[in-house]
Amino acid sequence: MDWGTELWDQYDIIEKHTQSGLELVEKYVKFVKERTEIEQNYAKQLRNLSKKYNLKRTSKDEPECRLSNYQSFLDILNEMNDYAGQRELIAENMMMNICIDLTKYLQELKQERKTYLMEAKKAQQSLESTYKQLDSSKKRFEREWKEAERAALYAEKTDQDINATKADVEKAKQQAHMRAHIAEECKNDYAAQLQKYNKEQNQFYFNDMPLVFNKLQDLDERRVRKLAQGYILFSDTEKHVMPIIGKCLEGITKAGTNVNERNDSMVVIEQNKSGFERPGDVEFEDYSQGINRASSDSSLGTPKGPMELLSKNRSKNFWLFTKRSKKFTPERIMPTVTEDFAHLPPEQRRKRLQQRLEEICKELQKEVDQSEALGKMKDVYEKNPQMGDPASLASQISQTSQNIERLRGELNKYETWLAEAGGRGDTLRYKTHTFNNNGAHDVHSPDGAHSDESTPDPSQAIYAEFDDDFEDEELTAPIGKCTAMYNFPGASEGTISMQEGEVLAVVEEDKGDGWTRVRRNNGDEGYIPTSYVTINLNE
Repeated sequence: MDWGTELWDQYDIIEKHTQSGLELVEKYVKFVKERTEIEQNYAKQLRNLSKKYNLKRTSKDEPECRLSNYQSFLDILNEMNDYAGQRELIAENMMMNICIDLTKYLQELKQERKTYLMEAKKAQQSLESTYKQLDSSKKRFEREWKEAERAALYAEKTDQDINATKADVEKAKQQAHMRAHIAEECKNDYAAQLQKYNKEQNQFYFNDMPLVFNKLQDLDERRVRKLAQGYILFSDTEKHVMPIIGKCLEGITKAGTNVNERNDSMVVIEQNKSGFERPGDVEFEDYSQGINRASSDSSLGTPKGPMELLSKNRSKNFWLFTKRSKKFTPERIMPTVTEDFAHLPPEQRRKRLQQRLEEICKELQKEVDQSEALGKMKDVYEKNPQMGDPASLASQISQTSQNIERLRGELNKYETWLAEAGGRGDTLRYKTHTFNNNGAHDVHSPDGAHSDESTPDPSQAIYAEFDDDFEDEELTAPIGKCTAMYNFPGASEGTISMQEGEVLAVVEEDKGDGWTRVRRNNGDEGYIPTSYVTINLNE
């Protein structure tokens, strides 16, 4: 069933229906736009909320940053920020795939509908014009026929009149004959116009208008189909990001499960343990023994209070509960911060010294790597002068050597302080660093082969300092896996052996010196040649 057959006489209804359909599309586009505005405002508010409470604004050295409940809260804020990004993505996709697409399609439909209505209007105007011609020819035929009848009656009356001359009778007959001829021509014209109109009317109602109505029906059905797709996209746009939103929510749940109250308590102890001993009992002061009080060796002498017993830490208040007073007193003066952290309690001092040692070791390792790279570059320049001037690297090599010496001095200084504080100062010591004339390390293969027997194995110089780390430090999370392509004996200190096909965990990437740090499942760690393995890092 189609509109051209069933609704051939319902032009006004079809025009109104198609216009109403286009208005519905406009209304839906407006609805989706307002929905996108809501999503964008919601996402903006979520981002502002996450930014407001984000702990990243505080220093990473803050004690709370190591507590799992604080870290979990930070994870939740990050997940909420990602969640807000997905809401923005929903708004963006709805705007692009629904609003903009439907608006463009709607303009095309409006133009197409206008064309079809113009075709119908032209056909109707043509039919009306033909009808006017028919009506005009009909009226003329009627008028001329009446004139012919009057002329015929006048000719007959004149012929019967005895007073009329022969000429008058002849004239009247001629006039009647002429009028009859004109009336006959008008009759024939009227018949032709009637035939033409009937033909055009048949064409109008059985061909032209049904064709236009069917085109409008096809247009309306395409509009409905496109609108239905827009309805589906309204849901699919959100479904598309649901897996990612689900991951954000799972991340929030994981953040909650990662909270470890016992571990947080241990962190508080580790961060705030002073290492001081509890003060001893206060001795009895016997004022009745006035004579004996003069003796400085008497057990009844003036007792030493907790502040005197721990005179080295007078700046520390040992009373558990004190009233905070805004009144300025010498006790409220903050202790002077010193380079050796002597202002801190013993336990905290050891931790800060150890932390500073690790930072210096990292800086020293960086300078050592830089020195090696410069040495290799200088060797390349000397062998291939066209690639560069070796003398241009002299200033950099000199500066690197000075940095290494400075860092070594700081390392020794902090190790001495750490030893005084009762901690270990040799865990990260750089014991053997041999430099050539260029200030960089001599480079050797991991199996111990070298060109100069008087030069120690560089694997010992570079990696020996990390041996204790593998035993004492907490295991570093792997960043990927590697598969051995060749056997490697691992005979040098700091390296690890491997067999062809063996899979190892990658702990540290190649820093440019051709070595990668790996770990076995049993916890053994060491360095291997990067060219001996195929590496797959985690994404």
